[in-house]
Amino acid sequence: MKITAIKTYAVKVGIRNQLLVKIETDEGIFGWGESGLSGREKAVVGALEHYAEFLRGRDPFKIGSLWQEMYRSQYFEGGRVLQAAVSAIDIALHDIKGKALGVPVYDLLGGKQRDHIPTFATTFAAPGPEMIDQAKMLVEHGWTALRLSPAGHEEKQIYEPREHIAATAKWLVKAREELGEDVVLGIDYHHRLTVAEAASFCQKMPSGTLDFLEEPIRDESPGAYEALRRLTDVPFAIGEEFSSKWQFQPYIERDIHQFNRLDVCNVGGLTESMKVAAWSETHYVDMMPHNPLGPICTAATIHFCAAVANFSWLETRASPAETHLGFDSSDFFSTQPRLEGAVYPVSDAPGLGVEVNEDLLAKQSFEFWEAPHLKRRDGSVTNW
Repeated sequence: MKITAIKTYAVKVGIRNQLLVKIETDEGIFGWGESGLSGREKAVVGALEHYAEFLRGRDPFKIGSLWQEMYRSQYFEGGRVLQAAVSAIDIALHDIKGKALGVPVYDLLGGKQRDHIPTFATTFAAPGPEMIDQAKMLVEHGWTALRLSPAGHEEKQIYEPREHIAATAKWLVKAREELGEDVVLGIDYHHRLTVAEAASFCQKMPSGTLDFLEEPIRDESPGAYEALRRLTDVPFAIGEEFSSKWQFQPYIERDIHQFNRLDVCNVGGLTESMKVAAWSETHYVDMMPHNPLGPICTAATIHFCAAVANFSWLETRASPAETHLGFDSSDFFSTQPRLEGAVYPVSDAPGLGVEVNEDLLAKQSFEFWEAPHLKRRDGSVTNW
């Protein structure tokens, strides 16, 4: 079997652009992958065009070898753009191999360790009574792990952390009181805080209020996270923007965090994800994968979650609290993962188990989208 074509579809599907990649072979078997670099899909398309030049004619079964060749056979190796391209290709190659062998992708990763994948769901209301009502509704629907909403994320231009952390902390304490001790509660700060701001936020709540704090500060400096660790006892969930095992290395080896927000569509696909998971297992760090994209990403991540021992929850954006997203992707993906209550069943279909309407994809166009460029009130730029 040989690779004959690598096709890219950077198109608007529902509320967001998706970058889907189809790899075709001379035996008629094809695979689908997805890239995760949201907002910079065009850059990844360019990288995919470069990789396609030497991947055509190659054996798609040699997934590990092709991964190494894509990573090492260039002077400027790695980085988020290139690894997002490698991720999509790697996932598609696993889809091909699973289909060719007649086995689900999880069998290529060592076999299934669980029959369904627990998820965590996210509220979208600002901290207040509505946020707590949404959380209670999710618990009634079966969720035992929730990610709550910080204040200030609804503002599109101005963000001042100190104006929001006190209000957020107050309502998180109330949420814990209302929801009880058995529900897992976390919050995502989208790396908007400094070490001092994140420490102040945590210190405004009794110990045990939060079960995880996601992405409180930027990730470039592991030492900064170590400084924050000394100032709070809240477990950290980080890593969704990491693009290789090397970025995870200092966090794992120095025992800085407790949950890996690994993204299979950014880190280097399933090949790299399994290495990060195994390494994390030696330090008792659990996988809590990032999963904000489309059904290809969800399916690949489900297979990953099924095959690893050190797993906690998978992110889902399909809960009843996020019906405001308002899009049914069935026309584009006739077969795709579907929640059953608060869990995803693990498909036993060959490959990823997703069917894609390529003709409909081809009719869609790309729509440029730019994340909000947030500023402080003094006019300086801050993190989105």
